[in-house]
Amino acid sequence: MSANQLVVTADEGTQEVVCTRVLDAPRELVFKVYTDPEQMQNWWGPRDGKTVVEKMEVKPGGVWRVLNFDADGNEFAFKGVYHEVRSPERLVHTFEFEGMPGHVLLETVVFEDLGDGRTKLIDSSVFQSVEDRDGMVQSGMEVGARESFDRLEELLAKS
Repeated sequence: MSANQLVVTADEGTQEVVCTRVLDAPRELVFKVYTDPEQMQNWWGPRDGKTVVEKMEVKPGGVWRVLNFDADGNEFAFKGVYHEVRSPERLVHTFEFEGMPGHVLLETVVFEDLGDGRTKLIDSSVFQSVEDRDGMVQSGMEVGARESFDRLEELLAKS
């Protein structure tokens, strides 16, 4: 197992999914790339699609909305509200897929400085129910997360 491989934990019967990845970049850079709308368009979502950040107000109470277009041009929209922004340590926001309105999760992203120029990113998503969590896991969320984090790592290497 590679040191920088994404680890996804989804314990049965819980409402949480935790994604952890060590990135070969300093925490300040990871936070900057993670929260910059121009940069986010280059790493968030499937590699064979296109991501458009329609709105991204990275501040408490700020809203975000992201559109993904697949290879066939189908549109998938996601949105949320930032609850906490503590640069470069932590983000807390809601996340909702507009194709399934009303199923909102709370996402907390922690950027841990490992002290050696690397950052441990811990992304915890808490769903409203076990059924919502299971639905997200079964939708292929892990594959999408792996691809996004691989793309983030590639972008950080160029920065």
